[in-house]
Amino acid sequence: MAASGHEPGVLPDGTVALGRGPLDSDQAGDLAGTFKALGDPVRLRLLSMIASAADGEICVCDLSEAFPLTGPTISHHLRILREAGLVHGARRGTWVYYRAVPGELTRLAGVLDAGRRIA
Repeated sequence: MAASGHEPGVLPDGTVALGRGPLDSDQAGDLAGTFKALGDPVRLRLLSMIASAADGEICVCDLSEAFPLTGPTISHHLRILREAGLVHGARRGTWVYYRAVPGELTRLAGVLDAGRRIA
């Protein structure tokens, strides 16, 4: 066990980093849903815009302007990202502002980084 109380290559939630060991069926099912949410190019772009926003958050009005899609279509994609636990939205007046959920992004990075030693 590492000093942090969990084994190297195992995330704090017990998920195994790929290349460090096999995922159990529950972990695979959970991760598959998250990766499915990222499996659409629009959602992947939305997440990248949200995660890289200068103030740590971005208005849906700014997200909508970047795509040749209707507002309801953008809302649908954002709902899928929210349900996957990748973003969080907060309404302020007319607009919703989105932030990435850092812990979930870190977890995905840890799972994908097969060579990373997770202490």
